Amino acid sequence: MAPTTTHCHMINGAAQNGAAVPVETETAPPSCAHLLDADEFRRQGYQVIDLIADYYAGMGDYPVHPSVKPGFLRRQLPADAPSRPEPEAFAAALKDVRDLILPGMTHWQSPRHFAHFPASSSIAGALGEALTAGINAVPFTWSASPAATELEMVVVDWLGKALHLPESLLFCGGGGGTVLGTSCEAILCALVAARDRKLADIGSGRIGDLVVYCSDQTHFAFRKAAHIAGIHRDHCRAIPTCRDDMYALSPTELPAAMQADVDAGLVPLFLCATIGTTQTTAVDPIQELCAVTAAHGVWVHVDAAYAGSALVCPEFRHVIAGVEAVDSFSMNAHKWLLANTDCCVLWVKRPSLLVAALGTEQEYILKDAAAEGADALDYKDWSVTLTRRFRALKLWLVLRCYGVEGLQEHIRAHVRMAAAFENMVRADARFEVVATRQFALVCFRLRSPEKFGGEKKANELNRRLLEEVNRNGSGPYMSSAMVDGIYMLRCAIGSTLTEERHVREAWKVVQARATSLLRKMEILHSAWLPKMNYATRLGDQQETCI
Repeated sequence: MAPTTTHCHMINGAAQNGAAVPVETETAPPSCAHLLDADEFRRQGYQVIDLIADYYAGMGDYPVHPSVKPGFLRRQLPADAPSRPEPEAFAAALKDVRDLILPGMTHWQSPRHFAHFPASSSIAGALGEALTAGINAVPFTWSASPAATELEMVVVDWLGKALHLPESLLFCGGGGGTVLGTSCEAILCALVAARDRKLADIGSGRIGDLVVYCSDQTHFAFRKAAHIAGIHRDHCRAIPTCRDDMYALSPTELPAAMQADVDAGLVPLFLCATIGTTQTTAVDPIQELCAVTAAHGVWVHVDAAYAGSALVCPEFRHVIAGVEAVDSFSMNAHKWLLANTDCCVLWVKRPSLLVAALGTEQEYILKDAAAEGADALDYKDWSVTLTRRFRALKLWLVLRCYGVEGLQEHIRAHVRMAAAFENMVRADARFEVVATRQFALVCFRLRSPEKFGGEKKANELNRRLLEEVNRNGSGPYMSSAMVDGIYMLRCAIGSTLTEERHVREAWKVVQARATSLLRKMEILHSAWLPKMNYATRLGDQQETCI
């Protein structure tokens, strides 16, 4: 802390009670102008760019997942914020980032991170984030930042066309879109619009009769959004799926569930279909599901958070067959489309329903003469939040810098690597692929030999295998899923830095850990078997004596 200096201040030009009053004051803080000084910004900005570039260049030096325990960082940092900055405070803080923070991070950009769907990064995406932060606009209305609003309108149509979405969901076809933070936000916005539309028909007093539908594989974000929107927890119908249907929501099971609710005096409201579920990337059949819901006036939303990015490739267009009939569609460009977190895009067929549910009466201070009587769009009326980020800028940069063909190759490269990993799994008879690979996720498990307990012990065997795989400090880092009572390992390929060699190395680690695990089990089994045989013989002898 900087030393304090003592000054004598005179009150009203004279000493109080005839004497000078000593007052302690600290060194004057930096001027406000210094906080955004262009030269200082440039100097410190170069330090950040160098740190990030070095971080990516040295990514291989970090374990994908740190071996730390809760409280590890809190114990190393002061309990209170500094009252005065230390000399070269920014450089000192960056040193703490290198020495304390990065070693305790899970490195989502690691080429050996296969545990989760990717949080993809790119130069354009990262620098777009920096540009957005530097401009620091708050485009909640058109007048608050006209260019930000109109760029968002342009970029959601660009992306919608690149993903082969129907024009009815785009501004050019009477629909429209917005860039939000997460899929949970997108689902909640669509759900509130559907709720208010339905209550306008049946009366607001019947909100307790509304029922929503999904599969047992739908992300928990949907249940969370439904709860926030006022839907009773026991009015969320999760339709069971099965392995024979590749864990997709069955259009033959849904009608009975909806009709049972109608017979009970309840009101079907909303269906959340998924393209690429979290557990296994299952694909719900949109066309067939829309045919079921039409009779009940149900709003159909498609959550394509992960797999929506794959739609840039024409070969995946079939997974959204029938999408023309849906009411809304969302995907996370930050997952697999290089846009950096956070960047979720929501499209709706009837934007007026979003505005009716989420719109606010514009205060006088928000009005602008240029927008009066014009067709100006205020994005504050399209989402839950009023304050919003200029996310469209980084998405626009990604599309401009890489183009649709560049994004297609990015997706196809990961799909090829996933197919190669799948082939390696199938080539080893000790393993099996549990769920059909749809995109770049491979779900697999180690078969449990009958002498070790067979299927009864398979889940425990694979839990131990995952622990062994993830214990390897240099990677890979994988995750698991439990579907239909089957415990499986998940290998999700999607990091921007992942190359074929990383996939091959990951499989070698899995094989080596499986070999070691089975060998240990064989030793234990061999030691246990003579004891069992002895106990059996002893029991037989005792029976003979009796």
